[in-house]
Amino acid sequence: MSITKKTLQSHLKDPAIFCCRRQKGLVISEADLEDPTLFEDMEEAGLLTLSENGLRIEQVLGSTLVQDVEALTPITEEMLNHINMTETVAPKPIPTKEKEQRHDAASKITTSMGGNGMIHIEIGKADKLENLSLDLPVFMQNTGQAAGPEALMKIPAEDEKPTGKKRVIRTLIKKHIKIRDVEIGSETAIRDGKIVIDGAITEKAVQEDPLCKSMKLSVIRPEERHVYTETIMDVCPIATKVEGKLGEGITKVVDGVVFMLTGVDEDGVQVHEFGSSEGYLDEKMYFGHPGCADENDIIIRCDVVIERLSGMSRPGPFAGHKCQDYIIQAVRNELKKYDGEVVKEEICEDVRRQGNPRVVLVKEIMGQGAMHDNIICPTEPCGVFGGQKNVDCGNVPIILTPNQVRDGSIHALTCIGPSTKEMTRHYIREPLVEGLAADEELDLVGVVFVGSPQVNDEKLWVSDRLGSLLESLDIDGCIITTEGFGNNHIDFIQHIGQAGTRGIPVVGVSFCAYQGQLVVGNEYATAMVEENMDMGGFENNVAGCSCVTKEVAARAIQMLKNRMAGVEIKPAPKKWNHEIINQNNELLGLPKTKLLNSGTLH
Repeated sequence: MSITKKTLQSHLKDPAIFCCRRQKGLVISEADLEDPTLFEDMEEAGLLTLSENGLRIEQVLGSTLVQDVEALTPITEEMLNHINMTETVAPKPIPTKEKEQRHDAASKITTSMGGNGMIHIEIGKADKLENLSLDLPVFMQNTGQAAGPEALMKIPAEDEKPTGKKRVIRTLIKKHIKIRDVEIGSETAIRDGKIVIDGAITEKAVQEDPLCKSMKLSVIRPEERHVYTETIMDVCPIATKVEGKLGEGITKVVDGVVFMLTGVDEDGVQVHEFGSSEGYLDEKMYFGHPGCADENDIIIRCDVVIERLSGMSRPGPFAGHKCQDYIIQAVRNELKKYDGEVVKEEICEDVRRQGNPRVVLVKEIMGQGAMHDNIICPTEPCGVFGGQKNVDCGNVPIILTPNQVRDGSIHALTCIGPSTKEMTRHYIREPLVEGLAADEELDLVGVVFVGSPQVNDEKLWVSDRLGSLLESLDIDGCIITTEGFGNNHIDFIQHIGQAGTRGIPVVGVSFCAYQGQLVVGNEYATAMVEENMDMGGFENNVAGCSCVTKEVAARAIQMLKNRMAGVEIKPAPKKWNHEIINQNNELLGLPKTKLLNSGTLH
């Protein structure tokens, strides 16, 4: 495949190789040269051998071939009538007197910080140049290179950071209440740091939906995790509003205890889609990751049985979530009244930072029918009731404030592969939302949630709507994430293209690695961040393993800054290489990422 005129400039320094057999007398153009992005695969397949004497593309364009040459042959000097000289000629030294004259000619130089993260320089008069005006990205004041696809820039020193004026729009206070014990008893109450749940509540809970046939509650303490469990459908925190609505006011959040929903249908079929996470709990959850239970959390397991053959439909899994939420709501009602130990008071602010680059976070969520669904803006944090399903909303882009996301405005019903599933707990403490909101160099405009439909035409239609939204927000950059891989990568790449065609710098975040390699791509998908945490690069059936973490978020945010500043992002290698991720982590002062050596799906 030959080079196109559109990509020629980015390959001028690459080796010049004929793509097809060419005859004597040919004047060489880009149409005669093989695409350098294919060289690695061709060498591996034994189709191509590069030559030390080979010329670069910039040296052969316009030259005439003086002999017949076969396909995939490196071009050398003896094949051509001439080669283009490409060495840079050093400028002649300027005599001292002339230097002084030029210095005197610059009558006025002014600099100022612009409102879009740029440094503006004006020169009133300089020799033959008059009224010269330059805009330079502020982040280019201090740059660095990195090995690999995520070439990261050195973080500016404190005195070099842009200082956008901060304006607080609204404030959310999250009071973290410490709970030290849980018991299944004869009433539902919270006393002295202990949650008691009425064991008979399951009989009322299953009446919430006829597709839920039975339900059992159990308590799993940290030291008891080597216990068999059905597939993990969700991990949900216990949180409730005590003042205001989602995104503002006061929310109480339980520390030390989470709910875990597991389930099968009446025939014993696991409620899952691509891969399931049934097995010993201590082997099937990545404890400490954003969507999972933490190392010392007590888990309240809610194990449901739904109607046979309903597991691959939207209503079936939803029935389990709906009935579990009935129980969680009973605990929320007690939490509202409970005046317990506040171990942390988290102040969350929706702010505008005027003068800083305007950015948005786009999160692609599943919306392909079957069991794919999510609930947006329920009445209670991380709840079910009062919210709308993104599938029922047509999967169109819906924008939330950072505080709304951090206050539990997303309840995850998605039953994709366990390791790439962002469970409900993930969203209430999403690392990219936390990182972007806290970054004083950026102005986080909002968080856009966009569904991934099943039908291709619908994918394109929804992606077009996202492109219009990004354009109307007048942003300077965006990060786009997706959970899972495969079908939804079609939308993912389309979304990146929507930003790219509008001149918006964009960074993509996804699980790809070995098993989830992108099936489609475009010219704008050049800044990508990998989420994989499995040693083999597979969906490994460990819940919450390969999702956005603090390290992933830090790399993505820095890469976005680099893209907006015009810093080069080096091309990714053809094959997934985790060591490149660790090199970039090291540049940002982050610990190396340790991959999980676990069983994989093959």
